[in-house]
Amino acid sequence: MTVNTLDLPTDKQGALHGIKVLDLSRVLAGPSCTQVLADFGAEVIKIERPDIGDETRHWAPPIFADNTSAYYATINRNKKSLTVDITTPAGQKIIRQLAVDSDILVENFKVNGLKKYGLDYESLKQSNPRLIYASLTGFGQTGPDAALPGYDYIIQGLSGLMSITGPVDGEPHKVGVAVVDLFAGLQLTIGIQAALIARQRTGQGQLVDVALFDSAISMLANVGMNHLASGQVPPRLGNQHPNIVPYQVFAAEGNQHFILACGNDQQFTKLCKVLGVDWYEDERFMTNPARVVHRELLCGWLAQKFTEHSRVYWLDCLQQASIPSGAIHNIAEALGMPQTQAREMVVDFTNQGSPVKVLGNPIKLSDSSVIYRSPPPHLGEHTDSTLAALGYDSDMIAKLRADGIV
Repeated sequence: MTVNTLDLPTDKQGALHGIKVLDLSRVLAGPSCTQVLADFGAEVIKIERPDIGDETRHWAPPIFADNTSAYYATINRNKKSLTVDITTPAGQKIIRQLAVDSDILVENFKVNGLKKYGLDYESLKQSNPRLIYASLTGFGQTGPDAALPGYDYIIQGLSGLMSITGPVDGEPHKVGVAVVDLFAGLQLTIGIQAALIARQRTGQGQLVDVALFDSAISMLANVGMNHLASGQVPPRLGNQHPNIVPYQVFAAEGNQHFILACGNDQQFTKLCKVLGVDWYEDERFMTNPARVVHRELLCGWLAQKFTEHSRVYWLDCLQQASIPSGAIHNIAEALGMPQTQAREMVVDFTNQGSPVKVLGNPIKLSDSSVIYRSPPPHLGEHTDSTLAALGYDSDMIAKLRADGIV
């Protein structure tokens, strides 16, 4: 069963309680960052275009019963929605008013995209020097490509990530989700938290500059390091590991696939004993470096051996021998696992009057736990209350709405 929000504590304050975030970001990377901040108690006001909103509101199907798109719901819970046309002087005034009292501003416009509206870091810090201004762009604030727009898919290609993803033969593949967007969103979150800690010491805010491209380059990790160490261009290995053998997908009887992750020589010896073979005594396979050299031969033998029994049989044998292994689940199977439920990784907002279910926050704090306060907001749901808090009366708000400002 899923976690119902009414079953979660409501009397606790999150780790970021009292922190105010002005969220001018949209789509995935920026909003994924601000959702993490919101989950830990920050007040996040999401700025959306009047009548249109965040693009992801329209990335459907699928949708929930209240017409909330699944994509939008992915990264917008616990936020308030305020519609503002920032291209107008009246809209810019509202943003500046909010920025004066904000701790953090998050935006993912192109470089200098907000400068023409007077909403860039240099402009806003004049009235709020404590403001942490977090900017997420395709290529960062500097460099020859800084002015280019950023798209996860294209960055996966440019960064080399796609060159090492997919089958050995055929075309390169992207990762199944927008992993660069999500990775960059987490790095932006880390940068913001570091800036918050620095502000405690200095009393000053600062600009946080995170780029999708930089994030993707850092994601190359050991494969990128393999190139720096050897000068060789890493090949695409499909489901194989570039540095460890055997560490890949195999097919059991009936073409049932599973993962074998044999990470050291001791585990390889155990594997051989499970299989009833003495390959661990063969000098070609005694050590991991030797197995990497003779990868094709060894993995061919293993592939043949695993066809002799079912996946259930092999996983039982491997796990009894403490050899890392596992089935390959589809999404329904993964979300239905008892472990998924035990870790509260599916959250249900039904009892708050919303049909939305969301994937939970994976970060668990013992004393400042995540609080799922509200489902993804309807477009402009908090416009009136937010403007009222800034001193706008009902007539002023009605005039802004009639003029298309909010």
